[in-house]
Amino acid sequence: MASFKRARRTIADGIFTAFCYAATLVALIGLAAILWSLLVRGFGGLNLDVFTMSIPAQGSKGGLANAIVGSIIMCSIAMVIALIVGVLAGTWLAEFGRDSAFAEAVRFVNDILLAAPSVLVGVVIWMVLVKPFHGFSALAGSVALAVIAVPIITRTTEDVLKLQPSSLRESGVALGAPHWTTIRSVLWKSAGSGIMTGGLLAFARISGETAPLLFTALGGQFFTLSLTSAMSALPLAIYTLAESASDDLVSLAWTGALLITFAVLAVNIIARFAIREPNRS
Repeated sequence: MASFKRARRTIADGIFTAFCYAATLVALIGLAAILWSLLVRGFGGLNLDVFTMSIPAQGSKGGLANAIVGSIIMCSIAMVIALIVGVLAGTWLAEFGRDSAFAEAVRFVNDILLAAPSVLVGVVIWMVLVKPFHGFSALAGSVALAVIAVPIITRTTEDVLKLQPSSLRESGVALGAPHWTTIRSVLWKSAGSGIMTGGLLAFARISGETAPLLFTALGGQFFTLSLTSAMSALPLAIYTLAESASDDLVSLAWTGALLITFAVLAVNIIARFAIREPNRS
């Protein structure tokens, strides 16, 4: 009887392990297929014009310079806002709010924002920052992206801070340090890699968003650095160019998709090496 149970557990474990390997293989095949499609369709369009010329009209020569700069500007502003708000909100939930009624309400709203469609965020920001000022702007686009990123960073920050051992907090109290000093000097440093992971997830999410930017930044063919005027971004350029009847513009859209994909990949790799803890002997 005991040998039968042991054999059944071994078989069940083998089936589950095989299922995990199969699921992982399917995911890797899908990822490889996407990357291969981007390389085949987009790599041929990479040239100096892509980085030095703005989005062209049909039949003209051009590149994606204005969209690349627009994405960098809006994503950078959005991440600065999201990191400040998200890290502080997550810290308050983990260290101060905890199980209070208000903290539970904040978590509930944060969960709603996590699942909210990005197009809904774009509509709300349009009503708040575009319609009253009678004009689309890069600043409105940045705020829309920040609203999408904040819930991710808030949830990640709260979770990683809760995982930090109580001894870290007690050591700060034993030294007579205020709670906020312990958080800033001890807990944030200890949870730095986890918080950075949340930031990377948020960046990966917003870098390819198109819907909220359609309602806020609008896009365009001209190069601009003004935060108070319409500004293009790579997702907007891809959306517009992919609908063109011109093969050259469609090819440029594939090149833009390739740039976004490998930019996110590069940021993740660089950040992982930057936050990697040194080996301790």
